[in-house]
Amino acid sequence: MDNVGGDKQMTELVLTSNQQLPLRPLVETALANEVRLLEVGIRRTERRLREFEATHRMTTKDFVRRFENDELDETLELAEWIGEYRLLQHLSDKTEALRGVRFAS
Repeated sequence: MDNVGGDKQMTELVLTSNQQLPLRPLVETALANEVRLLEVGIRRTERRLREFEATHRMTTKDFVRRFENDELDETLELAEWIGEYRLLQHLSDKTEALRGVRFAS
C-alpha cells in the first residue's frame, strides 16, 4: 500500500488470466455495471427514506439523531427506517470506492 496525499491508503490489485482476452475492458465493464446497480439501489433507498420522512414529518437526519439518543420508542417501522439509512450509507461507500478505481498503465 502506498500513502498518497497523506490521508487515504491506496490498494493495488493485480489480475491475471489464463485466457488471451484482455482483462481491462472486461473489468471496466463489470465495475461500470456494478456502479449502475448500486445507483439504482441508492435511488430506491432515498425514495424509501423520503416516504418515512413524509409519514413521520421528520428529516432522516433528525430521526437518526433522536434514534441514536434513545428519544424514540423502538418499533418495527423505525427499525426499517434506520436500516434504510444504514443501507444508503453502505451503498454510497461502495459506489464511491468503485468510482475511485483507477487502472495502472
